[in-house]
Amino acid sequence: MTAAIDMGTGATGDRSTLDLEELLATRLLVQGNSGSGKSHLLRRLLEQSAGWVQQVIIDPEGDFVTLADRYGHVVVEGERTEAELLGIAARVRQHRVSCVLSLEGLDVEDQMRMAGLFLNGLFDADRDYWYPVLVVVDEAQMFAPAASGEVTDEVRKLSLGAMTNLMCRGRKRGLAGVIATQRLAKLAKNVAAEASNFLMGRTFLDIDMARAADLLGLDRRQAEMFRDLPRGAFVALGPALTKRPVKVQIGVVETSARSSSPKLMPLPAAMDDAADLILTPDPAEFARPIARYIAPAPRPATDILAELARPRGEEPVAATEPRARRPEMSQEERDEQVTAALADIVDSASAFRTDAELYQDFLVRCRIRRLVGTPLSLSGFRQRLAVIRSGADDETMAGEAWGRVLALSDGVADDLKSVFLMLANAALSGQPCPGDAAIARSYGTHSVRRARRLLGYFEEQGLVVVHQDRLGQRIVAFPDLGCETLPGNPDAAEAAPRHAAE
Repeated sequence: MTAAIDMGTGATGDRSTLDLEELLATRLLVQGNSGSGKSHLLRRLLEQSAGWVQQVIIDPEGDFVTLADRYGHVVVEGERTEAELLGIAARVRQHRVSCVLSLEGLDVEDQMRMAGLFLNGLFDADRDYWYPVLVVVDEAQMFAPAASGEVTDEVRKLSLGAMTNLMCRGRKRGLAGVIATQRLAKLAKNVAAEASNFLMGRTFLDIDMARAADLLGLDRRQAEMFRDLPRGAFVALGPALTKRPVKVQIGVVETSARSSSPKLMPLPAAMDDAADLILTPDPAEFARPIARYIAPAPRPATDILAELARPRGEEPVAATEPRARRPEMSQEERDEQVTAALADIVDSASAFRTDAELYQDFLVRCRIRRLVGTPLSLSGFRQRLAVIRSGADDETMAGEAWGRVLALSDGVADDLKSVFLMLANAALSGQPCPGDAAIARSYGTHSVRRARRLLGYFEEQGLVVVHQDRLGQRIVAFPDLGCETLPGNPDAAEAAPRHAAE
């Protein structure tokens, strides 16, 4: 079935359409300076495809929440805990509900963190819920920056990793990325390079015009045309749009954003008492209290359980003496409790559960151990979990070589670190190369084919070299570490899982 989405009119006056089914397989990149009509284009695409496919919009400015009234999108406010966002993302995939993640009001760092968590939750959904989803990310240069900015490295890696997963590996999970950016030079190249469809709008900087022309197959002289494009006009190219660059004027939309471009308005008439109106304070300003939010003290779980167990109508028994305050944990005790919570969930029953599910289980176990706050972020949890699953012992992790292994793993996606660290541990410890079944288990899948593809992926990235001995046994070498595994049988039966205590 082919769904032709009407995007507007072409240069000859004909209707310009977008093949939605092809878009789901090839992704879309939209570029244009502020005021060129990117948000209008995205709104036209969302409105025209609302009845065909599930939609998820990452909205940093809150402009797309108006889709909820007309098309039934659920608005998800970004001011939530990490566990809440991961749970919502999982249910969005499960129930196929279109939604808008509104990040309005958050600072840039929090916007990147929440968007990264939500995208990872969509990406980590169970295989049974890999339905097609159109994932639209406005202001993508914010979530996938080409260079480090003022945010922390942890947040940047989280957000950039989520965007990379969306554009590079999301297709098989049903996620079709549509990203819009003001400048291609500010967008990470590995994110932009995965798009096969392009809609290029008005831009003025030479570097952006040159990159847009290269993506569309135009020469440098033709790049000047991007300066002359009117608002709402874009040059289209791609398998879902057209085989040759064509100018498209985006059609009208049915909904409107809460914010709009500024318009000139007449000033009020001149007032003689203007200075008095501005400089004289209103007496009510001094009487108005300053609102401050005071967080309530947490109630002990035993008090809540006792209140639930009390028969209806019975008055609570007054306490004869105040409850003794629980002494605060030292940092060492807190680390021990976190390690114990991690050890509880790393067992044979958790091997094929998603990281999002394991993370929620981890947070529950931390609360049971009286740990206040969030002990680990999702990224830190995945890092610790990958180290435990690697099977490295204390002696190996205390060595200088293991530090180089962790440094190499920074360039590996979070969900692949368990496999990479397991192979590196086998090389450092002089163990046979793990079989396909063991690699698949570390990745969280039953598919041995996927395990072999992971080895091929590591080899393409230049991290490992895979070869065989004379008997056909597999060896994985790490050029940056100067070591390799012993020969191992790829078809070996999986051994019982062994996890090192941290």
